[in-house]
Amino acid sequence: MSTDNDIRYGRHCVFLIHVHLVFVTKYRRGVFTKDILDDMRVVLASVCADFEAELVEFDGEDDHVHLVVNYPPKVAVSALVNSLKGVSSRMIRKKSYPSIRRKLWGGALWSPSYFAGSCGGAPIAVIRQYIEQQRTPH
Repeated sequence: MSTDNDIRYGRHCVFLIHVHLVFVTKYRRGVFTKDILDDMRVVLASVCADFEAELVEFDGEDDHVHLVVNYPPKVAVSALVNSLKGVSSRMIRKKSYPSIRRKLWGGALWSPSYFAGSCGGAPIAVIRQYIEQQRTPH
């Protein structure tokens, strides 16, 4: 795949798909520090690369993170989320940060739920107006 002005090209499609993801820590515990988030950015970018996706933006607070990911249409968002959460949990816990070990127990870093919202491109109202203005054949 190649990238030209943000529009990406696959073998049979042209696409520009972004998703806004929010992951919350288990029990909404505040466990993240700047160092943990910096390490997490590297892990999440690596997972995205495995899916031929790109981590466009990443940041967070002590109890949740936000990601914007540009991904190809062949990738299911649920599969991407599963890998992002699973690998990041495993890799961050492997580093044995004291704040995580002290506030979370068991094998989970993330709450089982997540937020995923489509983003980027024209607003729905503009797209709806464009479609409504198409000339329907008689």
